[in-house]
Amino acid sequence: MARVASWFRNMFGTPLPLIGVVHLPALPGAPGNRLSVSRLIARARDDAVRYLEAGFDGLILENYGDVPFGSGPSEPHTVALMTRIGAVLKELAGERPVGINLLRNDALGALAVAVGAGLDFIRVNVLSGVAVTDQGFIEGPAAELLRTRSRLSCSARILADHRVKHAMPLREAGVSVEVEELLGRALADALLVTGPATGRAPAKAAVHAVKQAAGKAPVLVASGVDAGNLAALSAEADGFIVGTSVKRQGKTPSAVDPGRARALARLAASLRP
Repeated sequence: MARVASWFRNMFGTPLPLIGVVHLPALPGAPGNRLSVSRLIARARDDAVRYLEAGFDGLILENYGDVPFGSGPSEPHTVALMTRIGAVLKELAGERPVGINLLRNDALGALAVAVGAGLDFIRVNVLSGVAVTDQGFIEGPAAELLRTRSRLSCSARILADHRVKHAMPLREAGVSVEVEELLGRALADALLVTGPATGRAPAKAAVHAVKQAAGKAPVLVASGVDAGNLAALSAEADGFIVGTSVKRQGKTPSAVDPGRARALARLAASLRP
């Protein structure tokens, strides 16, 4: 892992870490909500345990079921519930890192969850620039986010998407310039590369281009990773955020399939130096 930043090596303790996505069903207040808070916590706990027992190296919590997403701050009760569930996952994970993605792009809310639940990182889909999405225009909150993190003396790392899925950048400046801006001007700690939509992988060439521009900054593939492409993508990426391919029948909203999760973890272990 000589080509990746020391904080990343120290956080995960292994090359090519697998981070399992705990996709929450709709929370109270969202149109699709059908579960009580206690059942939501139980569902998150079950998925987390399956990932951890399979050998995954970390977790990330996401309010996946809260469609349709807004483009602004989350509602206060959503932040509160995510904090409560995040704390449960962190206790389960022990030394393994846990992160939070508060959809669609509530970076400050995610930071609040990380502070309240003691989480290790946050994911920000649009950290800088402007993206055209199904929620409308989303502007990156880097300036406010980084200043807030500093004021709170928070150590949570920021994992920022480059040209995130379900979106198009309003300005395309070329991969090298965009990566330089995310790392050098928006101060992202690591970069994520996705395909065009949930469950769809990026092209290997796209991951390669981002990694070439990122240098030692960690680059993770964050959609569409499965047993068929993990080996090829591992030649370019420093880690993986995985969800859909290890769910029952390969469907994102479903529960984690222990057999699929174990198989992918074994494959990842076989690829590590």
